[in-house]
Amino acid sequence: MADVITLILAGGQGSRLYPLTEFRSKPAVPIAGRFRLIDIPISNCLHSEYRKIYILTQFSAESLHRHIFLTYRFSIFSKDFITILSAQQTLDNKDWYQGTADAVRQNLGYALPHGDLVLILSGDHLYRMDYQKFVDFHIKNKADITIGVTPIGRENAQHFGLMKVDEKSRIRTFVEKPKDPKALDDLEVPEKLFEKQNIRSKDKRLLASMGIYVFNKEVLVDLLKDTKYEDFGRQVIPYAISNKKVFGYFHDAYWEDIGTIKAFFDAQMDLTNVLPKFNFYDENKPIYTHPRFLPGAKIINAHINQSILCEGSIVNPSQINESIIGIRSIIGKDCRLNQVVMMGADEYETPDEQINTQNKGIPRIGIGYNCEIRRAIIDKNARIGNNVRIVNERNIDFEDGKNYSIRDGIVVIPKDAMIEDNTVI
Repeated sequence: MADVITLILAGGQGSRLYPLTEFRSKPAVPIAGRFRLIDIPISNCLHSEYRKIYILTQFSAESLHRHIFLTYRFSIFSKDFITILSAQQTLDNKDWYQGTADAVRQNLGYALPHGDLVLILSGDHLYRMDYQKFVDFHIKNKADITIGVTPIGRENAQHFGLMKVDEKSRIRTFVEKPKDPKALDDLEVPEKLFEKQNIRSKDKRLLASMGIYVFNKEVLVDLLKDTKYEDFGRQVIPYAISNKKVFGYFHDAYWEDIGTIKAFFDAQMDLTNVLPKFNFYDENKPIYTHPRFLPGAKIINAHINQSILCEGSIVNPSQINESIIGIRSIIGKDCRLNQVVMMGADEYETPDEQINTQNKGIPRIGIGYNCEIRRAIIDKNARIGNNVRIVNERNIDFEDGKNYSIRDGIVVIPKDAMIEDNTVI
């Protein structure tokens, strides 16, 4: 097996995911009721037997650090490790990470003693991949750099770096987030190349960078150590294509860049399908996360359809459809939830705390009684009062209001927010 060191880039602010990223970095955003996005690449690494992992963090990193410390601990008798490298001032550099490439540059000193190859991953994508096959492809082609690529349609092209490969999968052209239709025409990959990879491209004739890379260590050092490149997609990769052997590794399975509220919401809703595109139920390759000692979900005469209920939740007589109910969620009676992502709570309120907040006119954590909520995301520890309607009644796409935001018509209730009784949004 190749000696591989892994760097996971987890410092992104994720401004397009606001307000979910108001108090946390993008990789720390909860998903599927009980996981966090960072669990995806870490779990992929562990299943691929790559266990020398550095996680590069920067923006609002406290909750991410806490999650990693509580979740991932290896035996003291092995050489495996997961180490956090947070942005820091040194005698040589007093700046924050200026981009993905700069983040790696500032931490080259930690990676150099380990491995012949450097696997660089993003901390905020939803997918499964056997990285050993990715690395084997890199070695087989004697590549300097290999980039994970996936087929996409023209409608999503402007959000990704696109590339064109030759018959041997060597990348010949790279364009970052093109908007010109003619440029897209030039970047379309011939059908025969997809067929060679056993891929039925259909209407997906463009190749997008997945933001994951394998570098020969000496090549990575050469590209970063004495240069000022800040970003892999915009600077390092375009330069490397004309000066190094850069190949594309085709990934035709499910992959989602959780970049916007709509992408996040749609990915969550897909998880409620009978056969979702991403499988959290693979017993042989589970997605790891923080182990909790919570009781099973309690359901009291409720009607629940095509939904996920996580441990520790309590659902009183209500109707829930196509929703994800996160850990420690409390839902009062006579509520109607349809396409709701409820992230749950960090802890239960004690009876004394509930009485105290009730005396102050503050709703308890969770959802009160007789509430109607549709197409909404309710972040952790939110307090929803009684007789509340969160339905985007005015049918608007974007707005920031008191204790709520609307993005692409989806209502988001931020972390720790309070919605008073009888409120209509």
